[in-house]
This record gives sequence, C-alpha cells and structure tokens, in this order.
Amino acid sequence: MAKSPAPEIVSLSVEQLDQLLGELRAALPPKTYQLVESLLRTLQWVLGELQEKTISLKRLCRLIFGPKTEKTAPLFPDPAAEPEQTSAAPPSGPKPKRKGHGRHGAEDYPGARRVTVAHPKLKAGDRCPKCLKGVLSLLKVPARLVRIVAQPIFDATRFELERLRCNLCGAVFTAPAPPEAGDAKYAANVGPMLALLRYGTGQPMYRTDQFQQDLGVPLPATTQWELIDQTAQQYEPVYQALLDAAAQASLFHNDDTPMRIQSLRREINQSQDPDQRTGIFTTGLVAQVEGHVVALYFTGPKHAGENLDQRLKRRAKELPPPLHMCDGLARNEPQEWVTLLCNCLSHGRRTFVDLVANFPQECRHVLESLRQVYRFEAQAKEQKLSATQRLAFHQEHSGPVMAELKLWMSDQLEPKRVEPNSGLGQAIAYMLKRWEPLTRFLKVPGAPLDNNLCEQILKRAILHRKNSLSYKTQHGAQVGDLFMSLIHTCRLNGINPWDYLIALQDHLAAVPLAPARWLPWNYQQTLTAGHTPARDAPPSKVPAHPTSLGAVAERPALPASKAA
Repeated sequence: MAKSPAPEIVSLSVEQLDQLLGELRAALPPKTYQLVESLLRTLQWVLGELQEKTISLKRLCRLIFGPKTEKTAPLFPDPAAEPEQTSAAPPSGPKPKRKGHGRHGAEDYPGARRVTVAHPKLKAGDRCPKCLKGVLSLLKVPARLVRIVAQPIFDATRFELERLRCNLCGAVFTAPAPPEAGDAKYAANVGPMLALLRYGTGQPMYRTDQFQQDLGVPLPATTQWELIDQTAQQYEPVYQALLDAAAQASLFHNDDTPMRIQSLRREINQSQDPDQRTGIFTTGLVAQVEGHVVALYFTGPKHAGENLDQRLKRRAKELPPPLHMCDGLARNEPQEWVTLLCNCLSHGRRTFVDLVANFPQECRHVLESLRQVYRFEAQAKEQKLSATQRLAFHQEHSGPVMAELKLWMSDQLEPKRVEPNSGLGQAIAYMLKRWEPLTRFLKVPGAPLDNNLCEQILKRAILHRKNSLSYKTQHGAQVGDLFMSLIHTCRLNGINPWDYLIALQDHLAAVPLAPARWLPWNYQQTLTAGHTPARDAPPSKVPAHPTSLGAVAERPALPASKAA
C-alpha cells in the first residue's frame, strides 16, 4: 500500500489563528466549534514547542499519552532479577488477587435501602422444629442479600388529580395534591445531585440531558444549570466559612492547570492592551487545618501565588508564617505575604526521569538516592510518627543521603564534568539552586517532601476540562469552584459528599446563622445538637446568606447565565 504524501506544514501566528477561529465560530455548531478550537490550539502548541526546541519528542509523547511509570525499578530493570523462562510447572497454590479485585459484600453498600424480612413461620422463643428440644433466639447479624436495579438518575412521578365539574354552574373541583407531591416541581435534593454529577464526577450537563431524555424523564441542560446555580447561592455561607478556616492553615500546597472560560477568552482576544494577561488557570490549593484537609479551587486569570495571597488576607495576624509547598515556578509563590517555602522533590526528580535514556548512570545515581528518601518517608507514615519524631527520623536517615547527593551534584557541575547547558547540567542546576526549599523536610517539623497532594486534587479540574472543554462565564467558573471545593474537601476527610450536601439542604435556615459549624468535618456534631429539617423548602423561603467583605472583592455578584 502506497504511503500518502506528507502534508504541507502550515504555521499560523496567534493572531491568524484567532482570526480563523472567529470565521469558524459563525459557520460551525457550538459543540463542533469547541472541539475544532481545542484541536487547532493543541496543534499550534505542539508545533511551537518543537520549533523552539523546548521539549523532546520523548517528553512530548509522555505529555500526550501519559507516562507509563516514573518508578526507579522499571526505569532500570535488573536482568539478573528477571525470572528465567523455563518449562517448569507453575507454583502451587491459588494465584494472589490484585489489589482492589473481588466482589463487594453487603456491608459495602451503606447507601442501600434496608428492608427487614421476618421469618414467615418462626420467631424468637419458639421450639426448634429440628430437634424439638431447643428454643430459638434471634441472631444479631442477619443473613444479607443485595438487589441492584437500574433507574434514571432523576425519577419523576406524575400526579393526576381528579377534577369534577358541575353541569349546572360549571364550577370545577380538583382533588388536593398529596403531601408527597411537594411544593415545587423539583425536589430540594435535585440541585445537590446535579452538582455532585457535574463537579464531583465530571459528567457534563448535556450528557445528563441526553441520558434522562432516553429514559423518559427529561431534564434540560438549562434547567440543570438553574438548579445548580440556585443551590450554589444557598451553600455560599459554608463556602466562605471554608475559606476562612483554610486561611488559618499551618501548611499550604498550590499549583495551576490551564482552563478555559469562553467569555473571558473573548475579552482577552478583543483587548487592545499590550499588557493584557492571556492565561486562564484553575488553581488547586490544599490547606492542612488542625488535622483536616481543605481542597480549594479558583478559576480565572490569577496565578497560584496570587490566589494564595488572597487566602492569606483572611489569616489571623497572631499566627506564624505557614509552610508553603509548590514546584519551582515563581508564579506559585505569594508576593504579599511571608511563607516558609518548600519545593517539590518529585518535580526535581522528574527532570532526571526525562533524561534516563541519555544519561543512564548519572540519573540512576540520583533516582536511587531519592528512592531511599521516599522509603524512609513511607516508614515514617507506617509508624505514624508525629511531626517532631518524623523530623528526627529523616535527619538521622535521609540527611546523610541528601548530603551525599548534594556533594555528588556539586562535584559533577563545578569542575564541569557535565556540560552546564546540557539536559543533565540543567537538571542538576535546578536541584542545587533550590536545595534549601527542597530539603525543608530535614529542618522543619511537618514539612512535606512533594506537592503530589495538590496535583491529585487538580485532576478533578482536569477531568472537568477534558469532559466539558470550558466554562461559559466567570460566574459559571465560580460555581464550579464552590462545588469542587466542598465535594473534594469531603473526600479528602473521608466524608460522604452526598450526605454532606443533603445535610446542608435539609438545614438551609440554620446554616447561614453559624456556617462555621457546618464544615465537612464538624457538621455531624452540629446535627447531633439537633435542628429542624427544612427539606423541600421553596427557594423563595430560603433566607439570604451573609457574605463577608472579602468575598465581595473576590467573588463579584455576576448575573446568572443559562449555561455554565
């Protein structure tokens, strides 16, 4: 089969691409246009990186297809450790199951509806029908069966109220609606469920729309957004309380990932200001607060360091500067507030992973040294050491390893055994330049090794970006940030996010009065104190929530749009 000729390479400037996209916008359906725009911008970025020689083909493949592994053992396989290929019989005994494999038992379904089934013929105290001598007693643990059925995510009931009309005067008498019909078309739990689908699992609204349409219970995307937006306004007091709590943290992690906001992108493209910032990001910020973990998201033109500055404005003045973990980018560091900077050891390690093919021996030395440090960290976690004990443990075990690694790096770079401008030279220089913040875990109790926790929560925002491509408005992005923050804070603290969102919905009148008592880690204690549920309360009866002055500057009241 003959190969097709190579296509002509077309290079477009940013202005030319924006002009082309402007012409395509009017000619293509919105969903098709979003896909074409993403493809063209991806192609432009790839060509630009290759032309400027800022990225290798191997790293480019890893960015596009994802890394297979960064662990040291697969990068440097030991031939002597590989099992020989023989015809010997396989080892006896059952094959061990992989982690996470197997069926779920009945206890793994805490959300299942429980039905107690009594024995049709026997009860406690009866004579045993088998031996005719003993007396039956009820066991504490019943036999359990689980039955799973399919249904629409949102079910509907159509109440047909009987109507009677007088054949003389024409008066019409309608049967009263039963209590289960409620006061509104949509139950109060519909909004939280939509939010959990949209921002907790990455389900776009148009997919939910199609799914519900297929099952005969339509729920249009515009209606979904209106319900989500209404619910977000009700949860705003708790979100503000979460921001206040996060500001008092002893440790922050932060990082950025690119994001798209259609309305903001149009403003940037139409701006004539040469100093106009063109980037749009979602900042992920993790705060460690008194044994609890808070996940926060902020989407807009600000970088991670600027968003951290905004959070620290709410910090109590008497508190000491917090620890701050990020990678080596300067834009991740706050400019207005003092923090104790820690840099990510995984980012420094990753620069050597990229160079394994070109500098195998040198990279192996670095990676195996850092592997020892991470093994010591795993031991500290396994032993559940306190922050002070963990510091002493790392100083005793990891300290010599890091000291030897620094000496080795300096010995490679200073006598120019390694070309400074080579990939290896730049990787070593990156580590040595940031050695103090990279080794903060050897000097300060509680200092982390890496920023992996923040990268994990950013995967939630990346999932949204992959499934939905963009937000429509800045207001839609703010709503997404609110729900992602609440949902993923619940998950990080082992709290069921559905139970939490429903608890807030059930107590809408009580939440604005003391929002700090309704955070994910203390709302159950508040429930124990006792409140009157307000489920299915009409939106008009929900009291307006108070908003802090800081929130006015950070989250301007934008008009609600028909789609996020």
